[in-house]
Amino acid sequence: MSDDNLILRVASRGDGVTVDGRYVAHAAPGDVVQPGGGLKHGPHHQEPPCRHFPLCGGCSLQHLDNAALADFVRDRALHALSTQGVIPADVMPVHLSPMHARRRVAMRAGWNSKNFHIGFSTEKSHRIIDLEQCEIMHPEIFALIGPLRKFFTEHFGKRGQAQLKMALAEQGVDLLVENWVAEGLELHEALTAFAQKHVLARLSIDEGYGPTAFWEPEPVTVRLGNQSVAYPPYAFLQPTVDGEAALVKAVTSIVSEAERVADLFCGLGTFALSLGPEKRVYAAEADRAAISALKLAAQATQRKLVTEHRDLFRRPLTSAEASRFDAGILDPPRAGAKEQTLQLAESKTPRIAYVSCNPNSFARDAKTLVSGGYSLQRLWPVGQFRWSTHIEMIGEFVRR
Repeated sequence: MSDDNLILRVASRGDGVTVDGRYVAHAAPGDVVQPGGGLKHGPHHQEPPCRHFPLCGGCSLQHLDNAALADFVRDRALHALSTQGVIPADVMPVHLSPMHARRRVAMRAGWNSKNFHIGFSTEKSHRIIDLEQCEIMHPEIFALIGPLRKFFTEHFGKRGQAQLKMALAEQGVDLLVENWVAEGLELHEALTAFAQKHVLARLSIDEGYGPTAFWEPEPVTVRLGNQSVAYPPYAFLQPTVDGEAALVKAVTSIVSEAERVADLFCGLGTFALSLGPEKRVYAAEADRAAISALKLAAQATQRKLVTEHRDLFRRPLTSAEASRFDAGILDPPRAGAKEQTLQLAESKTPRIAYVSCNPNSFARDAKTLVSGGYSLQRLWPVGQFRWSTHIEMIGEFVRR
């Protein structure tokens, strides 16, 4: 059999790639494409643990063992950087989040013929895979799917679909239902009874005008840097606790020697609240609810932390402003931090910790920083979204 049929690697969208460049679905490195079609599985091909794979869009790489999955996460980050001509001096070991660790998920819900379904969509389709099993979700979140399915079967209209967004807070599961109008006293009472029975931290409904809490017996909080922070409904939160710890460890190692730190796109304060209390921190964020929550948390600890509600896309920290800091932290959305890195490239900031969930925008911004006189010293690849093609990475940029 020709060596051309051997699967060498997994491409960015999850397909295996043969020696001669063909793309093969659900193939792992070491698999061999048979002459008549099909695959002869190699040493890195595992039996997918979930009955819904590969139809469920929640996972696309369950056929890879941990070694191949880690290689995919690392190679995805390095390939994106190579397209921009950026090479890190050192690549740190890959961190993979374990099974049943996802603490923040968004699912779709709606009728399919005679049954109400809750789950993820199939790839490139609006079909909902009704979840009876999930190997990535935190058990406390997954345990609610059955009761929610029963509740909506009784109370959801026969048309339309809703979004169910859940996050695990300190008080329990925070549930936000979007694109659904809850009308009438009877339904409101049923919602309250459901929340009480299943001990929800909060139940909110967004009918198109923003979330409204129907049930919140006490303020909902999440733990960041040993500090409780008010948690707005389905606000951004790192998807796993262990992944967050890996990111925080990398970032704190980069800025450990800095006295004055700028935390840009700071969110609720994942990094700002994890830095030592002796550091002087400036934190900026465009989401008003998030930055307000961080401000209150910082005041409670009497930290040397100044917050600013600031849109860093439209009004990035200028090079002169950035030069006042010993280190900068960036954790932008998937679009990256194009405008902000242009300013940082002209600054005198000695080092930057850049956290990203998009290899392409990270590589683009890395090129800007390197062109401005920085070098990419260390790269941490992180696979928080287990069995997904989505990866995260942290880069340590040091001014030459």
